[in-house]
Amino acid sequence: MLENIVQQLQAGIRYFDLRIAHKQNDVSHDLYFTHVIYTQVTVVDTLNTVATWLSEHPKEIIILACSHFEGLSEKLHEEFIYSLKKIFGSKLCPSNADITLRRLWSSGYQVVLSYEDQTAVRHKELWPEIPYWWANTASAEELIQYLESQKHRGRPEGFFVAGLNLTADRCFMASNPHINLRTLTMDQWECVRRWLEDQKPGAESTSLNIIAGDFIGLIPLCSIVIALNKVLLKH
Repeated sequence: MLENIVQQLQAGIRYFDLRIAHKQNDVSHDLYFTHVIYTQVTVVDTLNTVATWLSEHPKEIIILACSHFEGLSEKLHEEFIYSLKKIFGSKLCPSNADITLRRLWSSGYQVVLSYEDQTAVRHKELWPEIPYWWANTASAEELIQYLESQKHRGRPEGFFVAGLNLTADRCFMASNPHINLRTLTMDQWECVRRWLEDQKPGAESTSLNIIAGDFIGLIPLCSIVIALNKVLLKH
C-alpha cells in the first residue's frame, strides 16, 4: 500500500479525496486528514509537499477534493483557504476557467481544488463540490450494479467521481471478524477490474470521468485508467 503523498503522485494518482478535520480541544489551528482516525501529518505540511512536487513536474494536473471539515469554524475555514492560496498560488485553476490540457499548461494551472463548503463561493480559485458516486456496499457485484444504474441516469455536468470503494459497516465486520477492508477489496478486485476495463472514456452519457479506489499500491488501478485514456486518444 502506498504510504505517503509523493508515492501516490509518482504512482499516477491525480485525484485526492481529502477529508479535513480540526481536533477537538486542540488549541492550535492545525488541521489533519481524517477517516475515522486522524493522520499524524498536518494538512498544510502535506499540501506543501504536493506543491513542491508539482513545481518539479510542471505538466502534471491534479484534482484535490476537500470535504467534511470536522470541527472547522468559519474563521478556521478562512484561515485554511488563505493557506491553500498561499501554498498553490498561481497553480490554482479558477472555477470559471475553460479547461483543456493545453490551456492549463499555457496558463500554468496545475490544481483544480474542490471545496465542499459554502465558504468557497467567495473565492474564485475554489471549485464547488464534485459529485461522488458511492455505492456503500461490501459486495463488488452490488457496487457494479449501482455504478451501472448511475451511468444510465446520465452523467452530471462537469467533474464527477465513480468510487470503486467497497464499504464494510460495523454489522458486516462483526459478522465477519476474519475480514478487513483490505482483504475485502483484494478478494473481489478481479470482478471490479473486469468491469473497469470494459468502460468507455470520453464525453458520452455513459462514460466515466474520475475513477477513485482504495489500496492503489496493491491493485493496478492507475495503469488501467491510463490504458482507458490511451483508448480515448486513439479516437
